[in-house]
Amino acid sequence: MNATQARVPVFVRQIRAWPIGMLAGFAGGLAEVAWIVLYQSMAGHEAAVVARGVTQSLMPNIVPAQAAAPVGVAIHMGLAMVLGVVIAMLVSRVLPRIVGTAAEAVVVVGVLAGVWAVNFFVILPALNPDFVSLVPYGVSFTSKVLFGFAAAFVFWCAQRFRSSQAQRL
Repeated sequence: MNATQARVPVFVRQIRAWPIGMLAGFAGGLAEVAWIVLYQSMAGHEAAVVARGVTQSLMPNIVPAQAAAPVGVAIHMGLAMVLGVVIAMLVSRVLPRIVGTAAEAVVVVGVLAGVWAVNFFVILPALNPDFVSLVPYGVSFTSKVLFGFAAAFVFWCAQRFRSSQAQRL
């Protein structure tokens, strides 16, 4: 923990984690969407199938077919931002000494790999077994790793910004 972090109370670090976590989750969610769109187009498949699968997993037979893809993207991005906040709070609370370091990126990517495993081997097979087979495991795992790197980059940038602001004071 650097000197600036040592002076900041834990509850303040937690409050700061919300907007940064949302931004990190948004960046991670976008990275996943971009990767899936790229893969699906290279494989000759429709990318909207995955977005519709998200909707079908969480809101089966509730959303009209024509709205399923945009609703799926909205659900995905909302969950991504929640996940970003959870990771930001977890790291700042449990591992404050690694904030802004390369170790933070390793932890963030590792956490996202764990999230992927739980999603694809526990949650999704129970909610919507068909979703698991929409893209190969390697492709879905890569999307989660890209989420991790995008989120870690946002966390790193935020820490650099906070450090530069602290030096100006």
